[in-house]
Parts: sequence; structure tokens; C-alpha cells
Amino acid sequence: MPTPPPPGAFWDERYRTDAYIYGEQSTPYLVAQRERLRPRTTALVPGDGEGRDGVWLAEQGLDVTTVDVSAEGVRKALELAQRRGVTLAAVQADLTTWEWPVAAFDLVASIYLHLPPAARAAVHRRMAEALRPGGLLVIEAFRPEQVRFREAYGSVGGPQAVEMMMTEAMLREDFADLDVVELASEETDHGNDGAHRGRAAVVRGVFRRPA
Repeated sequence: MPTPPPPGAFWDERYRTDAYIYGEQSTPYLVAQRERLRPRTTALVPGDGEGRDGVWLAEQGLDVTTVDVSAEGVRKALELAQRRGVTLAAVQADLTTWEWPVAAFDLVASIYLHLPPAARAAVHRRMAEALRPGGLLVIEAFRPEQVRFREAYGSVGGPQAVEMMMTEAMLREDFADLDVVELASEETDHGNDGAHRGRAAVVRGVFRRPA
């Protein structure tokens, strides 16, 4: 039998270009949480890809750790941080097997991190456990309606498998031990550039670990 490719092989190939395929600017929903952030606190960005969200958080004065399965993504995250004059810890690891810190972070930002259902539930549980009491989880993901948006509007983005997308009900279940600060199903416009383009169906939320 052929040897299966390493977990990060798909993303290594995708990121192996000088261009940043999702752009270099942070996700607008994360930027909208600026007033909730406190300098000199700790942040974890799982599945940060080429580092756009982790670098932005570092620019806000947070002590940032990013984790991605792709070695190419980690390399580009560190290069982006250097160009923008900030530092962060960038770890190459599979989130399903990584030894997650417990009660170590004031913020966890999960932005368009899509996994198969069994892995998603386990990784989401680890995210919640990684928060300190009072810590915040910020999450944004595609909803199943994105399939219809791709067909109707020619939108680009989101996993091909609908079961990897998320709903409000899924997030309430996965983060049942956290308090809901805000949670909504929305439509957004990713513009015309990058690997996310056009109109999109997303779910967005902020959760807090009880103090």
C-alpha cells in the first residue's frame, strides 16, 4: 500500500508560494473584537495558516502562540511577523494530536478552522480547556449554506464537505461549558481577492470561560 502523505502535505503545497493566499490582513470579525483585547495577555490561534490573525494580535500587544499543521504556513507566519516588526511563537503541529496547554490563554481565536465532525468536537473541547477563567474564545466559520452561496453567487471558500461546516447549534453544544457572549449566523462579503471571495454564509461567536 502507498504511504499516506503527512497531515500537512496539502497545506504545504498550497502555501508554497510567495503570495499569501488568504491575504496578510486579519479577519474583520477578529479585528472587530479589538475593544475586548488587553495588551500583555496571552493568545492562541489554532490553525492560523500563514499567520495573518496571529500577527495582528501580536501588533495589539498580546503574547501570541500560533499553531498550524503546515510547516510552510509556520514559515510564512514567522516571515510576516518579522516584516511587521512583531514576534510570536509559531508551532508546527497537528491539532488533533498536539499537547494542548490547559488554562494557559486569555484568548483563543479560531478563524475558519474546519475539521471532520469527530475531530472538531475534540479540538473545540481542547480550545475551551486552554482558556484561563474569564478568557475569551472568538470563532468564525462557514455555515452549510455556503454550498448554496457558491452555486448561487459564485462564491469561493469553505470546505467541500458540508459536514465540516458549522452551525450555531453545533457551537453551543461544543462549547457548552462556556458562556455565550454573542453568537449569530450572518452573511459577509470577502471581496474579490484571495482564496475567500464573494458573498459568504458564516457563523460568528464570542464565548467566555466562567471565572
